[in-house]
Amino acid sequence: MASPIEQFQVKPVLPFDVTFTNSAFAMAVAVGAAYLLFSRGMRDPGMIPSRIQSVCEMIYEFVRGIIDENVGREGRPYLPVVFTLFLFILFGNLLGMVPGFFTFTSHIIVTFTMAVVVVGSVTLIGIARHGTHFFSLFAPAGAPKFIYPILVPIEIISYLIRPISLSVRLAVNMTAGHIMLKSFAGFTVAMGVFGILPLVAAVGLTGLEIVIAILQAYVFTVLSCLYLNDAINLH
Repeated sequence: MASPIEQFQVKPVLPFDVTFTNSAFAMAVAVGAAYLLFSRGMRDPGMIPSRIQSVCEMIYEFVRGIIDENVGREGRPYLPVVFTLFLFILFGNLLGMVPGFFTFTSHIIVTFTMAVVVVGSVTLIGIARHGTHFFSLFAPAGAPKFIYPILVPIEIISYLIRPISLSVRLAVNMTAGHIMLKSFAGFTVAMGVFGILPLVAAVGLTGLEIVIAILQAYVFTVLSCLYLNDAINLH
C-alpha cells in the first residue's frame, strides 16, 4: 500500500525536466475552473438567473458580505482581491477532493506565500492611509502607559506571526484530512470483503472533508479581512 504522505510529493508532470510541476498544474486548473464558471455564469446575466448565474451571484454576495461584516464599506475597493483569494483557495481545496488531483493548499510554501502577501499588503495599505500613526496599532488605546514596555513587544510579535498562523491553519487541515482519507481507502482495498467499515468511514470522511475545504477557504478570507480592518480602521 502506498504511503499516505506520497500524495503531497511535488513532482514533474512531463517526462523531461521542467519547472511545471503537479502543484503548478493544479493551480492552473483551479484558476481555469474559476474563470470558466464565472465567464459562463455572467456572460449574459438575466433578470431571472440561470442555475449557474445563481451560483456565481451567491458566491459574490457571500464574499461581499464577509467584507461588509468585518471591514465595512471602506473595504469594498478591495473586494476584487479578496474575492480572487477566496476563489483560489476554495477551488484548490475542492479540486483536491478529486481522486488523483493534487491539493496545492496542503503545501505550506503555497499557503505561507499567500499569507505573506496578505499581511504584507495590508501593512502597506495601513502605512499608506495613516502614515506613522499606523504603528499605534501596537500600542492599543486605553492601555496604561506603564505596561507599554511589555505590551508593545507582545503586539509586534503577534503581528509578525500572523503569516505563520494563517498559513499553517490551512495547510495542516488539508494535509491531515487527506492523509486520513488515503489511509482508510488503503484499508478498504487491503481488507477486501471485510473492508466495508473502512469504506463507510471513508465516505463519511469525504463529506466532512468537503465541508472543511469550504470552511477553510472561509476562515482564511475572514482572517484576511480582519487584518485589512486593522489596517484601515486601526483600533
